[in-house]
Amino acid sequence: MKVRTTVLLLLMLCIGATLCFAADPSLGTWKLNEAKSKIDPGLPKNVTVVYEAEGNSIKSTVDGFDGKGNPVHSVWTGKFDGKDYPVTGDPNSDTRSVKRIDEHTLELTVKKGGKVLTTGRIAIAADGKSRTLTASGTDASGKKMHSTSVYDKQ
Repeated sequence: MKVRTTVLLLLMLCIGATLCFAADPSLGTWKLNEAKSKIDPGLPKNVTVVYEAEGNSIKSTVDGFDGKGNPVHSVWTGKFDGKDYPVTGDPNSDTRSVKRIDEHTLELTVKKGGKVLTTGRIAIAADGKSRTLTASGTDASGKKMHSTSVYDKQ
């Protein structure tokens, strides 16, 4: 009887976690809409951002270009809990933290060597078809920057 109850409980937890992540509007593939974005020349461009559930975490895979036009591929796996999690593949950062404000809003902090370089806010449209990242901070050379990147869900 205990085995049956345990198996049923685990099954229900898995289904619940799946449904929870499935309803998350941030998950999916997002492609940069350059026509609607305002990114200064010389700043990195994240062309494609993919958020997917990985266990009880979120995996973010970013493909784009650095400020010189060289391809960049980075991966971050963590939770939307505001804690720092490591980033691989990004020469300009070593940790990111993402905090969920509400169902359609996330706050982002990018750090290198423990120093905050960029902060941003991700706002997902009510229809879930687009999202806007408004970011500000300093670039790799210490120059102040501000950008607005608009993404369309694929």
